[in-house]
Amino acid sequence: MLNRLRCWLCPDLAIDLGTANTLVAVQGRGIVIDEPSVVALEKGTRQVLGRGTAVGKLARQMLGRTPDSITAVRPLQDGVITDFELCEAMLRYFIRKAMHRSGGLRPRVVIAVPGGITPVEKRAAFNSAERAGAGQVYLIDESKAAGIGAGLPIAEPMASMVCDIGGGTTDVALFSLAEVVASRSIRIGGDEMDEAIVEYLRQHYSLRVGTPTAEQIKIAIGSAAPLDQELTAEVRGGDTISGVPRKAIVTSEEIRDALRDPVASILNCIKSVIEQCDPELVADLVDNGVVLTGGGALLRGLDVFLTEQLNVPVRVDAEPLTTVARGTAICLDHLTQWRHSLDAGDR
Repeated sequence: MLNRLRCWLCPDLAIDLGTANTLVAVQGRGIVIDEPSVVALEKGTRQVLGRGTAVGKLARQMLGRTPDSITAVRPLQDGVITDFELCEAMLRYFIRKAMHRSGGLRPRVVIAVPGGITPVEKRAAFNSAERAGAGQVYLIDESKAAGIGAGLPIAEPMASMVCDIGGGTTDVALFSLAEVVASRSIRIGGDEMDEAIVEYLRQHYSLRVGTPTAEQIKIAIGSAAPLDQELTAEVRGGDTISGVPRKAIVTSEEIRDALRDPVASILNCIKSVIEQCDPELVADLVDNGVVLTGGGALLRGLDVFLTEQLNVPVRVDAEPLTTVARGTAICLDHLTQWRHSLDAGDR
């Protein structure tokens, strides 16, 4: 009875704290927040605009378009907190927005983080969440949350493999009997793909564009494998020589060439995890394959490219953008069952 009352007064939260986006699920209600991990500040100060409300979607719209008096900042880079104070402000805003009531209590929070972060980076996540209003804080590896969210039979005595491609990191893990058999995390993801497009346009077209424009190009015509019908897109930017605005037409073949290095890094990351495993588990992958999650999984033809290179079936989860958040929420709903595999810090 007391537990039900507490859940009603102060429901617990599951948070996918991503480089590009932060998703928050409320116990019993599912995902209620899906917003960019961006904060807008008064330039030269640490003051968040709008009395602390210029966070998320509103702040994201300001990236690359702010006047001199405003700066838009992402508190996380490569999946880890780089600005503790701003991350705390962002989390406080999202926690308050997600909770209609608190009853004076502090919610328990489960946060998904990259598998390769250091103890110092883990401590930063604990501290930021606690200062933002969380009570007891647990951390879960993004790859495990992705496996749970994708509905993989990770507790069975067989190999289940997931590759979560986020904005700042790619996490790959192979599970059996609810344990991680082998894993690897690299700090390459959607952001590096965008930067690769920016650099390609600068070198081959003498065109200067920002990462938001590069992301739009990636979504519009980007691919990892040849398309049945190749695409084109018009790109607008500044000429690197004259400085004046101009436009150019780029093709999907060119963008595929630009993305070659980050895609190859993801492929090598998956291969390195497979190489760590016993032959019996590797044999399971011939049937079970690999599941792709995260925003990077939406790159056209990535599953086709990886299938050809790995010689195992690769598929994209039905809702890859929310897989980690869903898995984190499942852990929250069954906290007693999953508590042993979560990191509760030194408490």
